[in-house]
Amino acid sequence: MLTHLHIRQFAIVDELTIDFQSGMTAITGETGAGKSIALDALSLCLGARAESGMVRNGSDKAEITACFQIQGLPHVQAWLDEHELGIDVDEECIVRRVITSEGRSKGFINGAPVPMNLLKDLGSHLVSIHGQHDHHLLMKPEYQLQLLDQYAGHASLLNSTSTAYREWRRLVREKQRLQSQQDAQEARQQLLDYQVKELQEAALSADAYAELESDHKRLANASELLADSQFALNSLYDGEHNNVYNLIQGVIERLQNSVALDAQLQPVVALLSEASVQVEEAARELRHYQDHVELDPESLADCEKRMSAALQLARKHQVAPEQLGDLLANISAELAELNAAETRLADLDPEIKTAQVQFIDHAKQLTLSRQKAADDLAVKVTDSMHKLNIPDGEFKVKITSHADDFASAQGIDQVIFTVSANAGQPLQPIAKVASGGELSRISLAIQVLTAGQGALPTLIFDEVDVGVSGPTATTVGKLLQALGANNQVICVTHLPQVAARAHQHLFVSKEAHNGQTLTSMQSLQQDDRVHALARLLAGDVVTDHSLANARELLAS
Repeated sequence: MLTHLHIRQFAIVDELTIDFQSGMTAITGETGAGKSIALDALSLCLGARAESGMVRNGSDKAEITACFQIQGLPHVQAWLDEHELGIDVDEECIVRRVITSEGRSKGFINGAPVPMNLLKDLGSHLVSIHGQHDHHLLMKPEYQLQLLDQYAGHASLLNSTSTAYREWRRLVREKQRLQSQQDAQEARQQLLDYQVKELQEAALSADAYAELESDHKRLANASELLADSQFALNSLYDGEHNNVYNLIQGVIERLQNSVALDAQLQPVVALLSEASVQVEEAARELRHYQDHVELDPESLADCEKRMSAALQLARKHQVAPEQLGDLLANISAELAELNAAETRLADLDPEIKTAQVQFIDHAKQLTLSRQKAADDLAVKVTDSMHKLNIPDGEFKVKITSHADDFASAQGIDQVIFTVSANAGQPLQPIAKVASGGELSRISLAIQVLTAGQGALPTLIFDEVDVGVSGPTATTVGKLLQALGANNQVICVTHLPQVAARAHQHLFVSKEAHNGQTLTSMQSLQQDDRVHALARLLAGDVVTDHSLANARELLAS
């Protein structure tokens, strides 16, 4: 629950500190004093849109700090832990918002800077604010659906239905995308298939062109290569006169005689013997080489044909011949992707059908839960209408389910709140039959009932009792007081019958100081409460009779 709110330099507030209690808190005050300013500041602290005009005139920044008691709220503690915003003491959460006069804004949770979306997300777990204009929203079917779901409290069913719907629609969109691309892809697919076959027929791998060039050079110069290798072989070994091998052997024989005279010549002899072996090995390699180099006009012609084809393909695709292998790999990959898309399109229909069935299964469970909640809500709202001076009123929730017409992330239901305010009148949509006063009372009953079913610890009602008076106001006070038994209820009101039911009474006032208007708020004790209620009853002139009435209200 909200335990503490500190406001600095916000609107007409210089500095304001408010401590809130459990149960029901009523906020009253003069018209224009700024009764809702604390709630506006709290909304801002929890991520509402900020504007530079919110900063008090003459100040450089506004600052709002809210403290929440989160003991017994494991989902809030888990949220803080998930976002690494928890503190050592798990019983308190501190939220702060700073707005500069230039319109810049910063948010903090437990001292750590956070983006606005996290402030909003955390706020949705802590506070629910109901405004005096919410009854206008009540005319919208989507808001009626939201209220029914809030009353039903089936968040897990909503999440599973929403997840199933999104998966179904994702598959449908994928199929539509693939179908829309199919004609263009078919032409592209045919082209790529032709290009792949053409490149494959050229038999050009990544290094193929380099090998082709090497083969062509060898075949084109085979005569010269044979002549050179034969000359080398004769010079080294096969020549009858003065070949290298015989010359080395002659030197070795001559020096071996000298080694006996001088041992220092032995290393030279060893080197020459080694050279003799190398010459013999070179001669063997040359013979082997000659066996594989031959004049082959047919192979040369075939090589030239393949090189010509490669050059033509290279010019056609505007790449270097050496890049044809990479081009083939890239085109093959794209063709495989298109073929996979075609296969994927064929596989989508059964997947879509399965996803649709799963969505409808979840949605039907959601419908059953809504119907059960709708029946219970109808009884309770009808009872509240009777207590709120609509004695012949009746309230029903009409749920129409149809997968083809109403399928959405919220299920397959259309929800319409229907009401009959007078005896003998048929039930009709609420926007058509309720007068302004009736609508505000019905809206109040629905808001109180649906808010009480939620898991939110703090419920705020900002002048939701507008248009209510007399005995009905007493009933409103009882409803809010009863709601405060299990929730923290903060209510801005102008009705003494409502304020008298509060466990805590805060009074808002304003005064002029040095040409500036200042708003203050104080917690009233018993005698001060009597006087504040008497002013609500009688206006500016407080009489003994109004004081007596105020004491009677408090006593009741």
